[in-house]
Amino acid sequence: MQTALMQIPGGIDPVPVPRTITPREDGRIDLLGLTREELRATLIAAGLDAKQAKLRGKQLWHWIYNRGTTDFTLMTDIAKAMHPWLVERFVVGRPAVVEAQVSTDGTRKWLLRSDDGQDYEMVFIPDADRGTLCVSSQVGCTLNCRFCYTGTMKLVRNLTAGEIVGQVMLARDALGEWPSQPEGRMLTNIVMMGMGEPLYNFDNVRDALKLVMDGDGLALSKRRITLSTSGVVPMMARAGAEIGVNLAVSLHAVTKEVRDEIVPVNKKYGIEELLQACADYPGANNARRITFEYVMLRDKNDSDDDARELVRLLKKYDLPAKVNLIPFNPWPGVAYECSTPERIARFSDIIFKGGISAPVRTPRGRDIMAACGQLKSASEKVSRAELDRRAEEKQAALG
Repeated sequence: MQTALMQIPGGIDPVPVPRTITPREDGRIDLLGLTREELRATLIAAGLDAKQAKLRGKQLWHWIYNRGTTDFTLMTDIAKAMHPWLVERFVVGRPAVVEAQVSTDGTRKWLLRSDDGQDYEMVFIPDADRGTLCVSSQVGCTLNCRFCYTGTMKLVRNLTAGEIVGQVMLARDALGEWPSQPEGRMLTNIVMMGMGEPLYNFDNVRDALKLVMDGDGLALSKRRITLSTSGVVPMMARAGAEIGVNLAVSLHAVTKEVRDEIVPVNKKYGIEELLQACADYPGANNARRITFEYVMLRDKNDSDDDARELVRLLKKYDLPAKVNLIPFNPWPGVAYECSTPERIARFSDIIFKGGISAPVRTPRGRDIMAACGQLKSASEKVSRAELDRRAEEKQAALG
């Protein structure tokens, strides 16, 4: 076991966090999360010649990502004599499920554990016309958004590409959706809105989503995937160019004073800078609008003036936008309350009359702490003093 300092990819915001690097206890290599090229190189490094590695890599890719198979002995077009060789050296992993919960509204939440003992969560939200998987990108979170339960956690480490795509694979397992096929799926959409800030784990998020979007594998269209950011402005253009999925922005306030308080990354990248990055986001148009997430906090960001200012800002930057109004989901010890239904309706009405869609999101999974802003490893219980210390530490690191 060794400890290394991990820096956020992209050469920006160097927030060092300790990362424990631990190989699998059995010494085997997990093939999940490897690109085609990495898979072939891994087979060559294990002793296959280039021609064999190319053939076996193609076969393994199909079984792993199209068929969802984790057992090498079930890969029928690979010679039986080779099965023991594969079993000895490799594994096709899945996150370990510590706990699986189902809400009264059908929402499912999984508490997952990595090989090195780190816990993170994912959520599946079924609807009549779609099923959305909320995927985590980090163990904990770099940021300390004041209304978000996940933001109270320290950042332990980034999830690997395999751990990110592994959440999708596990959901497919649970829903019985193998082999992969474009029609008749329950899991139709993915949102990178789970634990963590995706753009602070850019390389792994990008590589995982490319696996998800690969037409020969999981084959989920980029139009069915949404990446949510709190406003890491320098990485937004890269996300549009290198990933190309839909963009959601956690805005939550329209004044510097309030956004500095509830989304402290605003102190580094302000509202105007953020909205300009949205205006420059590749591929954004009226058919692929940017979603602005806005959690409704009583007497904090929910006035008529706030609503009018939101309309003014979005029109100033000529943004193809939709505003997602999110009734605040409470959690133990939080200092905020949810706006009243009447206030939320009034806020929505002002935005609609300004010519911008502003639906109110129906809270899902509240009874199992699976709603927006509630994801947090249940295994971690810390004091208020420790939470405050973490918030100060994160803010100091971000500058």
